[in-house]
Amino acid sequence: MSGVDFGYPAADVFQGLNLSITRGALTAVTGSNGSGKSTLLGLLAGVLRPAGGVVATGTADVALAVQRSHLVDSFPITAAEAVMMGRWRRLGLLRRPTRADHAVVDRWLDEFGLTALRHRSVGELSGGQRQRVLLAQVFAQQATLLLLDEPTTGLDATTGALVIGHLRRLTADGTTVVTATHDPEVVRAADHRIDLGPLG
Repeated sequence: MSGVDFGYPAADVFQGLNLSITRGALTAVTGSNGSGKSTLLGLLAGVLRPAGGVVATGTADVALAVQRSHLVDSFPITAAEAVMMGRWRRLGLLRRPTRADHAVVDRWLDEFGLTALRHRSVGELSGGQRQRVLLAQVFAQQATLLLLDEPTTGLDATTGALVIGHLRRLTADGTTVVTATHDPEVVRAADHRIDLGPLG
């Protein structure tokens, strides 16, 4: 990112922001609520456009996981179907899921303790279970650049540690991970930290 300007009607968020993300590393983005953590992820994902400056990630293979997915919440789909949504981009519009796609989905359902819930509607799940479904969905994308917004929020300590372990393994395999977080355990596990501080 070079000289990035971005704001909303009510407030400017970034003015002349310059930063770099290390490839193949886990970077924690910290700061108070409203400091721009989620906005930074949106800019990196390309879902937000800067008013000025340049955002270059070097890849189009990007997965963004937000705290809540209104798409998942709005449709009567099962946990397994929600995780399979993570494969859609690789499948395209006309291809049916292959054995390999189903294997990826099965792996992440198992990793997050969701196998017994695979046929349950996402709307019937608890908040923590839905969070695990969303994480399984984004990991199933197998993206080169993984952007996460508070991935351990709403999870118990054991599941939070599981998520952190997966993030470390992904970066060891070459995936670049950027996560907005308030979790000190995530910050401790990170290779790098970007502190946005308070808004303004």
